Amino acid sequence: MVNKLLIFVLFVTFAQGKEAPPLVQQNCLNCHMQQKIPSEFIYRRYLMKLSTRERIAKHLFSYLKNPKIENSIMPKQFFLKFPKKKALDLNDTILEESIEQYLNYFDVQRKLNLKD
Repeated sequence: MVNKLLIFVLFVTFAQGKEAPPLVQQNCLNCHMQQKIPSEFIYRRYLMKLSTRERIAKHLFSYLKNPKIENSIMPKQFFLKFPKKKALDLNDTILEESIEQYLNYFDVQRKLNLKD
């Protein structure tokens, strides 16, 4: 069931034809795709747990600077299937810009099509 849901979410995401910004593609999604880590699922978990864009950005920045399992928002079982993140060798400005682009790319509100 979870696999079907994940495939559906990925299909909907990529069916929109929206390309990831270069920094997100280079610094985040390339590894996530190679290791089959569900980026959309991770974003939604952040959204449900932290609820605001500012809190998500702050937590992501903190985690990416010091990627330990105990600093992650993901449950411990997640790391039985997926590898633990290695520290990124990025300066703070590029990391902040990458996080901003990541949040924009996966933003649920931007995907809603509301008619006036």
